[in-house]
Amino acid sequence: MSTIASISTAPGIGGIGIIRMSGRDTFKILNKIFVMKNSKDIKEISGYTMKYGHIVENNRTIDEVLVSYFKSPKSYTTEDMCEINSHGGTVVMRKILELCLKNGANLAEPGEFTKRAFLNGRIDLSQAESVIDIINAKSEREAKEGIKQLNGFLSKEIFEIKQILLEIMTNIEVSIDYPEYDTPNVTNVEILEKIDISRKKLEDLKDSFDNGKYIKQGIKTVIIGKPNAGKSSLLNAILNEDRAIVTEVEGTTRDTIEEFVNIKGIPLNLVDTAGIRESHDIVEKIGIEKSKKLAEEADLIIAIFDSSQNFTNEDLEILKIAKNKKSIIVLNKIDLKQKITSDNPELKDLNKNLINLSAKNKNGLNLLFEKINDMFNLNEINLDNDVVITNERHKNLISTAIKNLNEAERSLNIGMPVDIIAINLKDVLHNLGEITGEEASEEIINEIFSRFCLGK
Repeated sequence: MSTIASISTAPGIGGIGIIRMSGRDTFKILNKIFVMKNSKDIKEISGYTMKYGHIVENNRTIDEVLVSYFKSPKSYTTEDMCEINSHGGTVVMRKILELCLKNGANLAEPGEFTKRAFLNGRIDLSQAESVIDIINAKSEREAKEGIKQLNGFLSKEIFEIKQILLEIMTNIEVSIDYPEYDTPNVTNVEILEKIDISRKKLEDLKDSFDNGKYIKQGIKTVIIGKPNAGKSSLLNAILNEDRAIVTEVEGTTRDTIEEFVNIKGIPLNLVDTAGIRESHDIVEKIGIEKSKKLAEEADLIIAIFDSSQNFTNEDLEILKIAKNKKSIIVLNKIDLKQKITSDNPELKDLNKNLINLSAKNKNGLNLLFEKINDMFNLNEINLDNDVVITNERHKNLISTAIKNLNEAERSLNIGMPVDIIAINLKDVLHNLGEITGEEASEEIINEIFSRFCLGK
């Protein structure tokens, strides 16, 4: 493979910038541009070593730097690697990168360092994908899950399932090659047992995806209510900032406002919507229709009502939307005299998830957070031990693998030849191999690594 180079730190001005190189000519190129303070031959420098010196061009100092040396195979890519730690100015970093390219390196593609780590066998594809999750993590919980995947928790689980299936395949091959020793009843029972064990493991992984999705993307929480019920005030109270305009004028919010917030470990993707009511204003009507559509797609609806006013037909329509989804009923404005309480007959079926609060005074906000946590049980996930699927590609492949296992079981139960069952099991192994990368196509691999940033 060619030697590649890229700036690995984020664009902009910072205290330190890092320019990365990897490939067989790394140290050869570095030797042309780096003057070490106490000069040493590369053979004398051990891996995981840092040296002080200057980057130079035509005997002119470009920057004062520290260079980290990583020798093959003990490096991120398993190739010879170096990281030039320069000052963080954009001009300086670009100049050092330019010198690397000028002396024989090629500009790295997005994610190419991690791609080489995968192609060279240091990590599998699911571990490589976890690198993106760690970089993009919006919460400590998401970062922890990414680290677990990088450490191979999912890979280990997939490997164990594959070993069970390979054992079945071995038994089938024996029964085909040595029919005189065939014991179909015993063999079928053993195969069905192992299929059941494998399916249970895969179903547990698949079922973890809902929690994984919430950890990664946040609980999509849509706040609905009629105008002036307090939707924007609630959004501002949760965010602890004046994000949405709040006035006495009805219909202030005409489009959605979206924010991601982490409250006591609960990741919320909050959406404030236009007030739901009958309107002849074209712009407001578009906003209202958008509110209803978002409510249909939500993981959680917070339906908010002005408890100082009697129920209206608009309120009843909002309750109808909330009844069909996982929802929390919020009776707002408890600082005023209440005309709506949990005893109202309209709330009879929904009062178990009912919160009284004042968005204006933030009174009762903690009760709302506790209710959300109770509904989604996110704090019960054991991030140290539980394997949680956060990647939709993995979830889809696991779903397909379960279908192929079900087909293998059906074929066995109706008396199909064992070589037909072997085909179904091979499909399952292929599905699992796509997760870890052994069976992934070049197109899929390229698509995954194209999502990475430069320098990673």
